[in-house]
Amino acid sequence: MNISLAPIAASGIKWTVEEEKREIGRAYLYILANSLHQAPLGLMEDVFVSEASRGKGIGRELVQKIIMEAKARGCYKLICTSRHNKPEVHDLYLSLGFKDHGKEFRINFE
Repeated sequence: MNISLAPIAASGIKWTVEEEKREIGRAYLYILANSLHQAPLGLMEDVFVSEASRGKGIGRELVQKIIMEAKARGCYKLICTSRHNKPEVHDLYLSLGFKDHGKEFRINFE
């Protein structure tokens, strides 16, 4: 058996929302090549709105911008993860067209 590795093309974009020169929201979109598909995939990561700024539609607007950008960049899918104890986030994602598609497994190295 021979296991080899090859680099893939990837890029990332960060959106920030500021109020009075302070970051109150952020979200990342990573665009990743996948040799099984001609189009790249999008990975939405670290969507955050400060507690004091929640309920104002900031998270919804950030996620909508990421969805539009992933579509504009020709992604064949956009994926994201969320912790089990965040039902309000799950409701937001579902309302924006995401489907509950599986589980996330991870190893933290920190």
